[in-house]
Amino acid sequence: MNFNIVNVIFSMPEIIVLAGACLLILLDLVLYKNQKGIIGYLSLLIILIAGAGTLILSSPSVEIFDRMFVVDGYSTFFKMIFYLSTFLAVLLSINYIKIEGVEYGEYYILMLFAMSGMMVMASSIDLLSIYVGLELMALSIYILTGFKQYNGRSNEAAMKYVILGAFSSGILLYGISLVYGLTGTTQLADIAGILKQQGNLDIGLVLAIIFLIAGFGFKVAAVPFHMWAPDVYEGAPTSITAFMSVGPKAASFAVILRVFLEALQPVSASWTTLIAILSVVTMATGSIIALSQTNIKRMLAYSSIAHAGYALLGLVAGGADGIASVMLYMLIYAFMNMGIFGTIILLRKGDFKAEDIEDYTGLAKVNRGAAFLMLIFLFSLAGIPPTAGFIGKFYIFMSLIKTGYVSLAIIAVIMSVISAYFYIRIVMLIYMKEPVREFDLARSPANSLALIIAVIGTIIIGILPAWFLEMAKSAIFPG
Repeated sequence: MNFNIVNVIFSMPEIIVLAGACLLILLDLVLYKNQKGIIGYLSLLIILIAGAGTLILSSPSVEIFDRMFVVDGYSTFFKMIFYLSTFLAVLLSINYIKIEGVEYGEYYILMLFAMSGMMVMASSIDLLSIYVGLELMALSIYILTGFKQYNGRSNEAAMKYVILGAFSSGILLYGISLVYGLTGTTQLADIAGILKQQGNLDIGLVLAIIFLIAGFGFKVAAVPFHMWAPDVYEGAPTSITAFMSVGPKAASFAVILRVFLEALQPVSASWTTLIAILSVVTMATGSIIALSQTNIKRMLAYSSIAHAGYALLGLVAGGADGIASVMLYMLIYAFMNMGIFGTIILLRKGDFKAEDIEDYTGLAKVNRGAAFLMLIFLFSLAGIPPTAGFIGKFYIFMSLIKTGYVSLAIIAVIMSVISAYFYIRIVMLIYMKEPVREFDLARSPANSLALIIAVIGTIIIGILPAWFLEMAKSAIFPG
């Protein structure tokens, strides 16, 4: 591989994040425990600098590192989602980790390493570089999941995540090895060209596709690869639950769209039906099981599973509309999911965990501001207009109808109606019941800023969606 100046220039955002994280490790060694918040604020600065660099270097398409890495509109769009989700997660963490008693500098550093892995995934056009980015992201998230060392649930969640994550990574790597053995390359464009020339479908390729679906399915918590999500969402620090529910999911979908709609597009007939079945089962499982949950973090875990099913429908639709609808969905999901977890963190103070759904009973009669935030984000997750969540689902459904998958769109609408119940149930508790306790909010400037950004994004996209959709369409990769 020829490491020239062009490679360095166009990978500068990734270099900034990794170099910044390494410098913060050294700084952490000389700071006292009550000064660890400085690392959080410096992390925010690193994210802003990397984001500015990404926008400056954004171009139609530049391939570097011997065609293993690309800088294009598609990768830029997803990197902005990663910057947004990490920025909001850091803001939500600054006060929260003090309350939880886990104020350590490496917390923020691991978030930066995880974000750098996501950035590599979004720009990778080679299966090997995709895998490297995925593992960098995953290993950091594993550690962050178990960051509350004193908490048994956090330790259990981290252990389950590590074991199942290692298993899924092995499956994914085996699928990659099969693709390489059948095509002689790991570069996505070359794989597509070879499969187009071959014409016939090899049984080995079918197995490779199944392994790839299983590996990527674990990362987005698609059924039946979802078993880790409820325990991990519940056991992880809430700020990390918010982070992992958005960033890694968006990164995984960035890769899934590239792999299946670019590299495996010539054999789409072999995987479209399987993905369609997977999406329906995922939507149904997430929506139905969420109905019986009493812990709000577990409920949001099953909600996340259902939302992965909706996003997979965009993969089934394919084409420019399908790709753009998933990209927009991931952006919307970042705002509303960071917002709902941010509100949970806002209510976490002292001995009050704010994790049981019944804890929110009568919130509107005690604190109207926090109740309104819950209302906005829950309505958006349910897909109720004029919030952004409605727009996200609407464009997914329209892309299905345009490509002739009307029955899938009808099923998705039915699942959306079912899922609305467990969101509206919380709204009813907040507004229609008498309070059973006082609510003392854990206010902080950082938390407030994060919630303001999340609310604005959720409302603006819901009211003015056309500009954001056009932005997504202009950024899709040629497929």
